[in-house]
Amino acid sequence: MTLGPVFGVSGRQAESERILMRNAMQSTISTAIEITGHGVHTAAPVTIKLRPADVNSGIRFLRTGLPGGRERLIEARHSQITPSDLCTILGDAESGSVSTIEHLMAALYALEIDNVLVEIDGPEAPIMDGSSAPFIEMIDRAGIRKQNGNRRYIKVLKRLRIAQGERFAELLPFSQGFRLTVEIKFDAEVIGHQKKTLDLSPSSFRRELAGARTFGFLRDVEKLRMAGFAHGASLDNTVAIGDDGILNPEGLRYPDEFVRHKMLDAVGDLSLAGLPILGHYRSYVGGHKLNVSMLTALFSDRSAYAIVEAGKPVARPVDAAAMAPALAVLSPELN
Repeated sequence: MTLGPVFGVSGRQAESERILMRNAMQSTISTAIEITGHGVHTAAPVTIKLRPADVNSGIRFLRTGLPGGRERLIEARHSQITPSDLCTILGDAESGSVSTIEHLMAALYALEIDNVLVEIDGPEAPIMDGSSAPFIEMIDRAGIRKQNGNRRYIKVLKRLRIAQGERFAELLPFSQGFRLTVEIKFDAEVIGHQKKTLDLSPSSFRRELAGARTFGFLRDVEKLRMAGFAHGASLDNTVAIGDDGILNPEGLRYPDEFVRHKMLDAVGDLSLAGLPILGHYRSYVGGHKLNVSMLTALFSDRSAYAIVEAGKPVARPVDAAAMAPALAVLSPELN
């Protein structure tokens, strides 16, 4: 049931309504565009092409180039994730998968793109410079087009917390939009203890997170490569940390680039909720697995969230007995 705007709503309700009304319509890209690179783990060459998609289709990956000329369509949803510590993987090796999608997904989520088909001809998204900036530029070249369909949101209704040793993640109610607080701690002096909070918007993502690159320790490279990872890593796409500090000759893009990149990863991982989140995500010493575990916890508790739809103002006032926020509260399961 969709209800019109009312009089006398609380400040938080009014702010929530303002957020939803500002971003009331779904979006896709205006035209198809492609980009070519190589995977950071596989080093395999890959081309991705973004194509406009219909209302309510969401983000989907079309994995091409599979054995026998097969293709596989994979929805960018948490239920499609294969757990991994080092990147985000959708699908499975047997029937077809795509990995290291988090930087692209973060760019799509932050720029409020709801519907896109991502054609990819290899097993791993291109790493580019290790950040989301090349994907932001790609989307800017394609353009963004509003569509004739209301945006829906996942509104967090109560606090959820998961812990893995000292690590933890939380989702809390926050009606004003999507806020992230990410805290990291490393023994390396160049990183140390870093913490940052950000209210996500297209402009804040561009300014604060988009350029933050993935990072790794030189001491771990041999072990990672023996395990099948980091074969495409270089100083062109990774902030490398040695015993004496940063190895990249240009240095860091931000003084706290490390925590900013962890926030970027969290945006990409949490985008796999399938809809934009109205809530506050907190992470302490987290990573991909913890981010994904938070989504699992959220969707395992149906009382923890509601699906709300941006509504349209009605032309006539509503009497006090009919008071309700201008949201359509639905109850489909997101799987």
